[in-house]
Amino acid sequence: MDKAKFIVELRSKFDSYAPISKESWSLIESIVTFRSLKKDEILLQHGGIARDIHFICEGALRAYISDEKGELYNKNIFLEGDFAGSKVSLLKGTPSNFTIEALEDSILISLNYKKYRDFINANEDLKDFYISYLERNWVIDKEEREVSIVMKNATDRYLALLEKHPSIDQRIQQLHLASHLGITPTQLSRIRKNIRK
Repeated sequence: MDKAKFIVELRSKFDSYAPISKESWSLIESIVTFRSLKKDEILLQHGGIARDIHFICEGALRAYISDEKGELYNKNIFLEGDFAGSKVSLLKGTPSNFTIEALEDSILISLNYKKYRDFINANEDLKDFYISYLERNWVIDKEEREVSIVMKNATDRYLALLEKHPSIDQRIQQLHLASHLGITPTQLSRIRKNIRK
């Protein structure tokens, strides 16, 4: 495991939102822990209380919910360079509404959320990062995804996903991709067939 390389990638992720001072970055580095997950291993169980936010160095995770019939629905798929976690559970200290599971063997950097928030509250540059991160991921991207599900057809949603993550369909099982797109595996299979024509 190339920890130094992954730390550089994490720093680059922070800096992509807002410039971080050397002093603030030292604080972030002080709460970094590395974690490896095997494929199908659970990172956070539904009903568990989240304590950490996770940066994905390698691998893929999914956040899923299940209904009373036991049907599973993917809320999100996270790949390298993404932050994963139950934000509501972290913010409110309440049980998570979903499960986070590794879809591939994965390496994560985990940050203790309580300390992370303390650092954000005490440092303007980290506060700027946090605001920018929330705006981009939980306002802009979330709204675009919600509009896409309502306004775009399934083929367009699939093509947009491939544009953002070109190798995702070789890495993630069809049933998980279909659930993420809000369609059935049969529909996804048909879409792929039509695209190949």
